[in-house]
Amino acid sequence: MEPEKKKRPLLRRLRDRYRMVIYNDNTFEEVFQFRLSRLYLLTIIGSAAFVLIVSVILLIAFTPLREFIPGYPDSSLRTDIVMNALQIDSLEQQIIQMDQYIQNINSIISGQKPKSSQASGDTAHDPGTIKFTKQPLDSVFRKQIEDEDKYNLVLPQSNPVKSDLTQIHFFTPLKGVITNEFNMSKGHYGIDIVSAANDVIKAALEGVVIIAAWTLETGYVIQIQHPNNLITVYKHNADLLKKVGDRVQPGDPIAIVGNSGELSTGPHLHFELWHNGVPINPKDHILF
Repeated sequence: MEPEKKKRPLLRRLRDRYRMVIYNDNTFEEVFQFRLSRLYLLTIIGSAAFVLIVSVILLIAFTPLREFIPGYPDSSLRTDIVMNALQIDSLEQQIIQMDQYIQNINSIISGQKPKSSQASGDTAHDPGTIKFTKQPLDSVFRKQIEDEDKYNLVLPQSNPVKSDLTQIHFFTPLKGVITNEFNMSKGHYGIDIVSAANDVIKAALEGVVIIAAWTLETGYVIQIQHPNNLITVYKHNADLLKKVGDRVQPGDPIAIVGNSGELSTGPHLHFELWHNGVPINPKDHILF
């Protein structure tokens, strides 16, 4: 009996070389030959499989082919998801501001002090934290403002409440050029007044500030509740000088002309006048 052959290690068996020869069937002439081992063959197959897998992953990740995979969202669907998320966030903020507005109205009616409408995470500046530093031009600016307001008529608080708007003297909130008129049919419930940047905006009547906040579309907004169920709204301000609950008199500075908000195209004031919940044309009662 012949002695049993010892089994060689697997690695050495994989390295054994084999020769493949191709002959012409008619002339038995050698046409082609090559040598290879099982290890070399496995290496070629593994490398080809790796390259194929990587190519498929890259095609799916960086080409529109991924949209053909069932369940994978396409670009339009992802855009709709982002837009819906932004709209939901805007609606949520509007609902919060509307609830705060209603609470402030109820507080004013009941004689209580309204709460601030600025949330803790709001991007609006707290007017109480603004620090003003005196500059050499302050005295000149103050003198100019005093000269402009020297002969303005201001109704005292002791005057009786007037129900006829024609008998009410409105203080001009801002002097400038009206570039966009009041138009209820187009949803433009006020007028746009263009003036120099950083001009001071003043209260049109005495009242109480019920909203002093920042919104995505209209920027810094301040809203004042007046007697006779009148409300004035001042939008697109650069900064607010009053906070919720402050009492103001006609001609008191309340904001600075600015260009805040997505709907603003330049420094101006969007001014609205509401009476009994209905917008009215400010030009019918105020001389700009």
